[in-house]
Amino acid sequence: MGGAVVDEGPGGVKAPDGGWGWAVLSGCFVITGFSYAFPKAVSVFFKELIREFDVGYSDTAWISSILLAMLYGTGPLCSVLVNRYGCRPVMMVGGLFASLGMILSSFSTSIIHIYLSTGVITGLGLALNFQPSLIMLNRYFSEKRPLANGLAAAGSPVALCCLSPLGQLLQYQYGWRGGFLILGGLLLNCCACAALMRPLVAPPKLPQQEDVEKEGKELAVEKTQSKPKPLLDFSVFKDRGFLIYTIAASIMVLGLFVPPVFVVSYAKELGNEDTKSALLLSILGFIDIFARPTCGIIAGLKWVRPRVVYLFSFAMIFNGCTDLVGSQAKDYPSLVVFCVFFGISYGMVGALQFEVLMAIVGTEKFSSAIGLVLLMEAIAVLVGPPGAGRLLDATKNYMYVFLLAGIEVVLAAVVLATCNFLFIRKKPSEPAAELENGTVSAEMELLNKPVAAEEEEEEEVEKGEKEVKEMKEKRRRRKRR
Repeated sequence: MGGAVVDEGPGGVKAPDGGWGWAVLSGCFVITGFSYAFPKAVSVFFKELIREFDVGYSDTAWISSILLAMLYGTGPLCSVLVNRYGCRPVMMVGGLFASLGMILSSFSTSIIHIYLSTGVITGLGLALNFQPSLIMLNRYFSEKRPLANGLAAAGSPVALCCLSPLGQLLQYQYGWRGGFLILGGLLLNCCACAALMRPLVAPPKLPQQEDVEKEGKELAVEKTQSKPKPLLDFSVFKDRGFLIYTIAASIMVLGLFVPPVFVVSYAKELGNEDTKSALLLSILGFIDIFARPTCGIIAGLKWVRPRVVYLFSFAMIFNGCTDLVGSQAKDYPSLVVFCVFFGISYGMVGALQFEVLMAIVGTEKFSSAIGLVLLMEAIAVLVGPPGAGRLLDATKNYMYVFLLAGIEVVLAAVVLATCNFLFIRKKPSEPAAELENGTVSAEMELLNKPVAAEEEEEEEVEKGEKEVKEMKEKRRRRKRR
């Protein structure tokens, strides 16, 4: 592997909840911003591309669709690469791919070339950065993880507010080819963010601990030789909490991204000018910037965190009801109010979606779980907005589009809350199974349990010594036989 550092996972290293973790958080903030905002920012150049290649708007819209499909659909591939090579090497390669795609696009002679370069290559590069950055954030933060997730998620609206005006300026000054070239150079910052993803290193051990761990490693090697670590852990599907989350998230994505796509057209349909209509997205994004960190702080409260799944369900119900009420908007002030409340609820969903997944599956299985979840969401992303577009073509009424989106998001919230309440309830007779499945309540109790660091180390040493003694006795018995 060329001497690269292999990030094999937490390996028993306790999350520092600070220190270098804040540098990791800053990198994750930038990566999240590029990943979610770039497919929307590229749409600024669509008019120039239509004029250059003599194609329709639907043809250029495929660029953003392919970008999103690569971001979500390559989840399992990212999981395999991370489990094999570690987060930092994968992100370095991803940054180079993201930049290379935009640079190649600046030399394109047909729209097909842009599909392959911007859509496939840049989309793959962003995917190889986005997923590993979330994995590293999960490893560096435990008690402060909800806040860290909220701050990282805020990168999306911040980047959107910056990249869209920047794209318009670059198009005006240098044309679409020069704009693509400069954006390609800007994406090299992904490599700088990747350099921040330093693997966690275990602190120096006491002599007594080293002897115990040496014996423990020898025993662990014997066990792992017969069962090698899978590159993609499908055992997460045995976890009922993960299955419920995946189903609910897939339903949610069908309607979650529809209102931001159609709200500007909705405003124009009501007779508002283009600039005034486009301002609605700016309002939505501005509210979103503050909603995500605030929701992260609330989710980290001692009483709220064990019930974070229900807070996530409330956020989805809030978002869906906002869509249902917004469907009745008849003038511009009504749409402004809709965008304010949608920005709050959309920010809450964005801050909580990966926090809930982390709490359900735990740190060890998160790298595989997020890849599988993103693959399922990729299907919904490709079906949701186009399906809403067909409904609009058939009815010629935006009310039905917003109603459908609201119903889908509310349905996802009902599925998540109801199934979690019925099937993931704490059972005293099955404590071991609960811990293995990594349910939210069990993990939250462990996180909030007030145990001193010194006591934890002493317990680990005693436990390790006991296991070593038991294994030695078993070996002696085997030799006697």
